[in-house]
This record gives sequence, C-alpha cells and structure tokens, in this order.
Amino acid sequence: MVSAIAKHSRNMAARREKAWRWEHWGVVPDLESQLALAAVLDIPQERVWEAPWPQWLPAGDPIPTSFGWTQSGGLQALVNALEYAHVDRRAFMKITGMPLAGIAEAWLTIEPRELVAVLRGGQVTADLVERMEEGLPRLRFLEATRGGEQARALIHAELGMVVDVLDRSAYTAVVGQRLYALAAELGRMAGWASFDAGLHAAAQRYWLAALHAAHAAADRLLGANILKSMSLQCYDFGSPREALELARSAHEGAKGVTPRAAAMLALREARAHAAIGDSRACERLLKQADVEFDRITSTDPEPAYLGYFDESEFNAQVGTCYLDLGRSKEADRYFSRTLRLVPATKVRDRATYVIRRASAQTQLGDADHAASLVAEAIPLIREAPSERNMRRVVRARQRLPFTKADPRARSLDDQLATLGV
Repeated sequence: MVSAIAKHSRNMAARREKAWRWEHWGVVPDLESQLALAAVLDIPQERVWEAPWPQWLPAGDPIPTSFGWTQSGGLQALVNALEYAHVDRRAFMKITGMPLAGIAEAWLTIEPRELVAVLRGGQVTADLVERMEEGLPRLRFLEATRGGEQARALIHAELGMVVDVLDRSAYTAVVGQRLYALAAELGRMAGWASFDAGLHAAAQRYWLAALHAAHAAADRLLGANILKSMSLQCYDFGSPREALELARSAHEGAKGVTPRAAAMLALREARAHAAIGDSRACERLLKQADVEFDRITSTDPEPAYLGYFDESEFNAQVGTCYLDLGRSKEADRYFSRTLRLVPATKVRDRATYVIRRASAQTQLGDADHAASLVAEAIPLIREAPSERNMRRVVRARQRLPFTKADPRARSLDDQLATLGV
C-alpha cells in the first residue's frame, strides 16, 4: 500500500514510518498524501474534500450490534466475530457514541434466559469442558509475555473450537453455561490481544461477541470485565465520556462480587472520572477501591482472570488517575511503588509502568530522569511487543524538553528507531 501511494505522491509522507504514524499515532496526513491514498483506493477526490480524515476512508464490513441477548444471539455474535475479527486490521474503532452506550445499557438491564440444551451432535461432558478450560492460563501467560500480535491467532483458534462445540454438540444447561463462559473469556482475551496490537475494530468485534456470550452464561462479573476493557479502549481513543458510561455500567452491573473485583471495577470508573477532570468523583472511587482492596483474602473464591489485579496493578491504576489529574508527585509515588512490586514475568506491564513514571517525571521537571525511564522501556517493548506501549513511549519522548541537537534526544531517537518507529 505504501509503495502504491508513493507512485501517486512525491511527498515524504509516503514512507512506511509516515503511514505507520497515520494509523497508530493519530497523525493526520497532509492533503497530497490523502489524495494519493484516495487514488489507490479508487475513491473520488471529492470525498476527501467533503469529509475529514479518517471519515472518508472505506469502513469495510460494519460491526453488527443487533444480536439478541439470548443463547442463540450469543452464538450468532460469536460466529460473526470468528468470521470477521481475525482479519480485521483497521486501527480505528467502528462503534462509537450512542450505539456503544446502548450495548452497555442492554447488558445491564436485560436478564439472561434459561439455557436450553440443543441436540446437534455428541454429548459434551463436564470433564471435557474442564479440559478445555485448562488452556486459559497458558494463553494468558503467552499474551502477557509475548504481546497481543503473537498470541491472538492461538486465542482465535481456541475460541473457534469452543464455538464449534456450542454449535454442533448436545449439552445440559449447566454445561452450556460453562461453555458460553469459556467462549466469553476467550473472546475477551482475543479482544485484548487485538487491542494491544492496535487492531481496534477487531477488538470491538471480539468484545461484543464476548459480552453476548457472558450474558448467555449468566456471568455478570465476566460481562463487567469485558465492559471494563471496552472502557479502556475509549479512554485510549480520547473518548472519556464513552469510557465513563461503559465503566459505570460495568461497576453497577457486577453486584455481590469479591473485594478484588469490586476494587478493580471501582478503579476503572475512577480512571474515567480522572480523564474528564472530575477529581471529586475520582477520589470517592479511589477511597472505595482502597477499602475493598484491603478486604482481599486468599480464601476469596475468584475466577482466574482476576489474578492480574495484584498490588502492583492497584498502585499503577491509582498512579494513572493522579497523572491524569495533574498531581505528579502522588502519581510518581504510586508508580515507584508499582515498579518495586511488579513480577518479572509481566514484561509488557513493566514497560507500561516505566513509561507512565517517565511522564510523571517530565511533569515534575526532571527531564534527565524521564529520559532514563524512556530508555529503560525500549528493550522491554522489544521483548514484549505492544502497539499501545509503542505509542506511549513515542509520546513520552515527544514531551521531553530536548532540542533536536541535544545529544540526549539523538540517543533516545536512535534507540526508538530500533522499534521501527
């Protein structure tokens, strides 16, 4: 695509790194580059003049949102995600505004119906489902240590196997709920892997299907965790109001959960309030999360996917709230604590936390410390590739008050070049 654009444009924006910035950094191409891209895509030039970037781009297959909140609707949503999500490479969200809020509202208010076994094949036993569930820890570990781009194909394949069992086999209502819950968690993981790889439309497809599957499984906490991920995507895309609607629905919809889950959901809503500058609501939720986190015991019966929300993650989320509120000293204190606590196996998360602390140090005026943290993050990103962390580290570098001639700037830019940005 980039070489094709180059044939239509003499502008240096046709270079690969420029196109990468259009897709991933939110950089708007100049008019000549947009016209060249329109020519490649066989789009009339008038369309470029009429609609701002990226609205004139072809949207591809839309993401349907009208699946019923039933067992059959959940299966249809999963089948749609399997057909389209893995090949959806668009870096833009497709569902925004009221439709996105409507999905959260429907999940929050519609009660799941009783599952009915459908005889289409062999009988699925509880033992078989347990064997299928045993693969989840391996996939979580792979995604967390090697990055979403490398893990998403395996997660997609396992999701396909579960959907095939749902579609072709017979099972009791109890086994059916476990199968739908397994499909929902795999869909959530596939969405997260896509999100981490910068494939945001694919992430929305997976998460929408996973939300329907969680509803069919009557698992409110699992659905809330999916909405929490969707909220974070809106946060990353600079849509804090939508992020807040999703986070609030997740928090309100998961009642009677364990203290760890309650703290996690309160912090997600707190982050959304911080993003819009509502410090009072943010502080209220931070206090609530702190109380819940102190109540956590090792005997709490919890799903395995909550295991990531440990003390390091708790401190990182609080630090991010304070960073967004411009309270740099408090943010730095929490990030420093996070980096002392984060396990060595969470390489991608460590990179995220290092970059956030670099941002706090920049706000505090310590550019040298911030630069050293940016440099520390680069090899971590190489080890655990993440499009989101690549965007973060570039922004952290751009905020440093160095001139282009400054040796510190040249050193960092040379290191960033090793990431291909």
